[in-house]
Amino acid sequence: MKIMRLGLIALILILLSASGIHSQDLSKYRNFSIGTSLASVSKQVDRRPIDAEVIYQQPGLIQELTWCPPVGFDPSRPAEPVEKVLFSFYNGGLYRMLVVYDSSAIKGLTNDDMIRVVSAKYGAADRPVAHVNFPTNPPYTATEKVIARWEDSQYSLNLFRSSASDTFAIVMFDKRIDAQAGVSIAESVQLEQQEAPQKEADRVKKQADDSESERQKNIKTLRP
Repeated sequence: MKIMRLGLIALILILLSASGIHSQDLSKYRNFSIGTSLASVSKQVDRRPIDAEVIYQQPGLIQELTWCPPVGFDPSRPAEPVEKVLFSFYNGGLYRMLVVYDSSAIKGLTNDDMIRVVSAKYGAADRPVAHVNFPTNPPYTATEKVIARWEDSQYSLNLFRSSASDTFAIVMFDKRIDAQAGVSIAESVQLEQQEAPQKEADRVKKQADDSESERQKNIKTLRP
Protein backbone atom coordinates (compact mmCIF):
# COMPACT_ATOMS: atom_id res chain seq x y z
CA MET A 1 0.00 0.00 0.00
CA LYS A 2 2.86 2.34 0.91
CA ILE A 3 4.59 1.59 -2.41
CA MET A 4 1.37 2.36 -4.31
CA ARG A 5 0.97 5.65 -2.44
CA LEU A 6 4.54 6.66 -3.20
CA GLY A 7 3.94 5.79 -6.84
CA LEU A 8 0.88 8.04 -6.97
CA ILE A 9 2.82 10.89 -5.40
CA ALA A 10 5.63 10.45 -7.93
CA LEU A 11 3.10 10.48 -10.79
CA ILE A 12 1.49 13.74 -9.72
CA LEU A 13 4.91 15.28 -9.08
CA ILE A 14 5.94 14.49 -12.66
CA LEU A 15 2.82 16.15 -14.08
CA LEU A 16 2.97 19.20 -11.81
CA SER A 17 6.64 19.74 -12.57
CA ALA A 18 6.21 19.49 -16.34
CA SER A 19 6.51 23.29 -16.49
CA GLY A 20 9.04 23.60 -13.68
CA ILE A 21 10.63 26.71 -15.14
CA HIS A 22 7.61 28.58 -13.77
CA SER A 23 8.21 27.29 -10.24
CA GLN A 24 6.36 29.28 -7.59
CA ASP A 25 4.49 31.33 -10.19
CA LEU A 26 1.10 31.37 -8.49
CA SER A 27 -0.60 32.82 -11.58
CA LYS A 28 -0.06 29.61 -13.56
CA TYR A 29 -1.38 26.08 -13.56
CA ARG A 30 0.39 23.99 -16.20
CA ASN A 31 0.12 26.11 -19.36
CA PHE A 32 -2.82 28.21 -18.17
CA SER A 33 -2.30 31.72 -16.79
CA ILE A 34 -4.64 33.90 -14.78
CA GLY A 35 -5.45 37.06 -16.73
CA THR A 36 -5.67 35.23 -20.07
CA SER A 37 -8.66 36.03 -22.29
CA LEU A 38 -11.58 33.65 -22.80
CA ALA A 39 -10.67 33.39 -26.49
CA SER A 40 -7.10 32.29 -25.68
CA VAL A 41 -8.11 29.73 -23.04
CA SER A 42 -10.78 28.33 -25.36
CA LYS A 43 -8.15 27.84 -28.05
CA GLN A 44 -5.81 26.11 -25.60
CA VAL A 45 -8.45 23.52 -24.67
CA ASP A 46 -9.82 23.17 -28.21
CA ARG A 47 -13.16 24.78 -27.38
CA ARG A 48 -14.99 27.86 -28.62
CA PRO A 49 -15.67 31.01 -26.58
CA ILE A 50 -19.36 30.44 -27.26
CA ASP A 51 -19.07 27.17 -25.30
CA ALA A 52 -18.54 29.13 -22.09
CA GLU A 53 -21.60 29.26 -19.87
CA VAL A 54 -22.87 32.71 -18.99
CA ILE A 55 -23.51 32.69 -15.24
CA TYR A 56 -24.35 36.38 -14.76
CA GLN A 57 -24.50 39.27 -17.22
CA GLN A 58 -24.80 42.29 -14.97
CA PRO A 59 -23.33 44.32 -13.43
CA GLY A 60 -20.28 42.29 -14.57
CA LEU A 61 -20.11 39.41 -17.04
CA ILE A 62 -19.32 36.11 -15.30
CA GLN A 63 -18.61 33.11 -17.54
CA GLU A 64 -17.33 29.60 -16.89
CA LEU A 65 -15.72 27.01 -19.13
CA THR A 66 -15.14 23.39 -18.08
CA TRP A 67 -12.29 21.35 -19.51
CA CYS A 68 -11.69 17.65 -18.98
CA PRO A 69 -8.10 16.73 -19.91
CA PRO A 70 -7.93 13.94 -22.50
CA VAL A 71 -7.03 10.53 -21.13
CA GLY A 72 -3.85 9.31 -22.78
CA PHE A 73 -3.33 5.78 -24.04
CA ASP A 74 0.43 5.99 -24.43
CA PRO A 75 1.97 3.65 -21.81
CA SER A 76 5.20 5.67 -21.89
CA ARG A 77 3.39 8.72 -20.47
CA PRO A 78 1.89 8.98 -16.97
CA ALA A 79 -1.88 8.81 -16.63
CA GLU A 80 -3.77 12.09 -16.23
CA PRO A 81 -4.65 12.64 -12.53
CA VAL A 82 -6.89 15.68 -13.14
CA GLU A 83 -10.57 15.01 -13.68
CA LYS A 84 -11.50 18.54 -14.75
CA VAL A 85 -10.57 22.20 -14.65
CA LEU A 86 -13.20 24.91 -14.28
CA PHE A 87 -12.10 28.28 -15.68
CA SER A 88 -13.94 31.36 -14.40
CA PHE A 89 -13.90 34.65 -16.33
CA TYR A 90 -14.81 38.15 -15.22
CA ASN A 91 -15.53 40.53 -18.10
CA GLY A 92 -13.64 38.22 -20.45
CA GLY A 93 -10.51 37.66 -18.34
CA LEU A 94 -9.55 34.48 -16.49
CA TYR A 95 -9.50 35.24 -12.77
CA ARG A 96 -10.03 31.83 -11.11
CA MET A 97 -9.20 28.18 -11.80
CA LEU A 98 -10.66 25.19 -9.99
CA VAL A 99 -8.66 21.99 -10.52
CA VAL A 100 -10.37 18.76 -9.41
CA TYR A 101 -8.33 15.58 -9.13
CA ASP A 102 -9.65 12.20 -10.20
CA SER A 103 -10.56 10.24 -7.07
CA SER A 104 -8.80 7.10 -8.30
CA ALA A 105 -5.58 9.04 -8.96
CA ILE A 106 -5.33 10.32 -5.38
CA LYS A 107 -6.70 7.25 -3.61
CA GLY A 108 -4.79 6.59 -0.41
CA LEU A 109 -3.03 9.96 -0.35
CA THR A 110 -3.10 11.91 2.89
CA ASN A 111 -3.35 15.67 3.31
CA ASP A 112 0.40 15.77 3.99
CA ASP A 113 1.06 13.80 0.80
CA MET A 114 -0.85 16.30 -1.32
CA ILE A 115 0.76 19.28 0.40
CA ARG A 116 4.17 17.82 -0.38
CA VAL A 117 3.17 17.25 -4.01
CA VAL A 118 1.91 20.81 -4.54
CA SER A 119 4.82 22.32 -2.58
CA ALA A 120 7.26 20.68 -5.01
CA LYS A 121 6.01 23.14 -7.64
CA TYR A 122 4.82 26.16 -5.70
CA GLY A 123 7.16 26.25 -2.69
CA ALA A 124 6.50 26.16 1.04
CA ALA A 125 2.87 26.19 2.13
CA ASP A 126 1.00 27.86 4.96
CA ARG A 127 -1.69 26.00 6.88
CA PRO A 128 -4.11 28.74 7.89
CA VAL A 129 -7.44 28.24 9.60
CA ALA A 130 -9.40 29.47 6.59
CA HIS A 131 -12.08 28.69 4.03
CA VAL A 132 -12.51 29.40 0.32
CA ASN A 133 -15.80 30.45 -1.29
CA PHE A 134 -17.56 28.95 -4.30
CA PRO A 135 -20.35 31.37 -5.22
CA THR A 136 -21.06 29.84 -8.65
CA ASN A 137 -20.30 26.12 -8.16
CA PRO A 138 -23.34 24.12 -6.96
CA PRO A 139 -21.41 20.80 -6.65
CA TYR A 140 -19.45 22.40 -3.82
CA THR A 141 -20.70 23.81 -0.57
CA ALA A 142 -20.65 27.59 -0.23
CA THR A 143 -17.26 27.29 1.45
CA GLU A 144 -14.59 24.63 1.78
CA LYS A 145 -11.96 24.28 4.51
CA VAL A 146 -8.44 25.05 3.32
CA ILE A 147 -5.86 22.32 3.91
CA ALA A 148 -2.90 24.41 2.75
CA ARG A 149 -2.37 27.75 1.05
CA TRP A 150 0.30 29.27 -1.18
CA GLU A 151 0.00 33.00 -1.78
CA ASP A 152 1.74 36.26 -2.52
CA SER A 153 0.51 39.84 -2.69
CA GLN A 154 -1.54 39.17 -5.84
CA TYR A 155 -2.43 35.48 -6.08
CA SER A 156 -3.80 32.79 -3.80
CA LEU A 157 -3.66 29.02 -4.36
CA ASN A 158 -5.65 26.81 -1.99
CA LEU A 159 -5.67 23.05 -1.53
CA PHE A 160 -8.82 21.51 -0.09
CA ARG A 161 -10.66 18.21 0.10
CA SER A 162 -14.09 18.47 -1.49
CA SER A 163 -16.87 17.71 0.97
CA ALA A 164 -19.09 16.79 -1.99
CA SER A 165 -16.91 14.19 -3.71
CA ASP A 166 -14.16 13.46 -1.14
CA THR A 167 -11.37 14.20 -3.58
CA PHE A 168 -8.59 16.78 -3.49
CA ALA A 169 -8.93 20.00 -5.44
CA ILE A 170 -7.08 23.26 -5.92
CA VAL A 171 -8.62 26.68 -6.39
CA MET A 172 -6.35 29.54 -7.42
CA PHE A 173 -7.23 33.14 -8.20
CA ASP A 174 -6.21 36.75 -8.54
CA LYS A 175 -7.17 38.14 -5.12
CA ARG A 176 -8.14 41.61 -6.31
CA ILE A 177 -10.17 40.46 -9.31
CA ASP A 178 -11.74 37.62 -7.31
CA ALA A 179 -12.98 40.18 -4.78
CA GLN A 180 -14.39 42.36 -7.58
CA ALA A 181 -16.09 39.36 -9.17
CA GLY A 182 -17.50 38.34 -5.77
CA VAL A 183 -19.10 41.78 -5.34
CA SER A 184 -20.48 41.60 -8.88
CA ILE A 185 -21.94 38.13 -8.25
CA ALA A 186 -23.58 39.27 -5.02
CA GLU A 187 -25.13 42.25 -6.83
CA SER A 188 -26.32 39.94 -9.62
CA VAL A 189 -28.02 37.65 -7.10
CA GLN A 190 -29.67 40.68 -5.48
CA LEU A 191 -30.90 41.94 -8.84
CA GLU A 192 -32.33 38.51 -9.67
CA GLN A 193 -34.19 38.43 -6.36
CA GLN A 194 -35.59 41.92 -6.93
CA GLU A 195 -36.69 41.09 -10.47
CA ALA A 196 -38.05 37.62 -9.64
CA PRO A 197 -41.65 38.72 -8.72
CA GLN A 198 -42.06 40.73 -11.94
CA LYS A 199 -40.55 37.95 -14.05
CA GLU A 200 -42.93 35.45 -12.49
CA ALA A 201 -45.89 37.79 -13.10
CA ASP A 202 -44.78 38.21 -16.73
CA ARG A 203 -44.47 34.44 -17.11
CA VAL A 204 -47.97 33.82 -15.71
CA LYS A 205 -49.45 36.56 -17.94
CA LYS A 206 -47.75 35.18 -21.05
CA GLN A 207 -49.00 31.70 -20.23
CA ALA A 208 -52.55 33.03 -19.82
CA ASP A 209 -52.30 35.08 -23.04
CA ASP A 210 -51.01 32.06 -24.98
CA SER A 211 -53.82 29.92 -23.59
CA GLU A 212 -56.44 32.50 -24.53
CA SER A 213 -54.95 32.88 -28.01
CA GLU A 214 -55.11 29.12 -28.50
CA ARG A 215 -58.70 29.09 -27.19
CA GLN A 216 -59.82 31.80 -29.65
CA LYS A 217 -58.13 30.00 -32.54
CA ASN A 218 -59.83 26.73 -31.67
CA ILE A 219 -63.21 28.43 -31.32
CA LYS A 220 -62.90 29.69 -34.90
CA THR A 221 -61.62 26.46 -36.43
CA LEU A 222 -63.48 23.78 -34.48
CA ARG A 223 -66.24 22.08 -36.46
CA PRO A 224 -68.75 19.73 -34.83
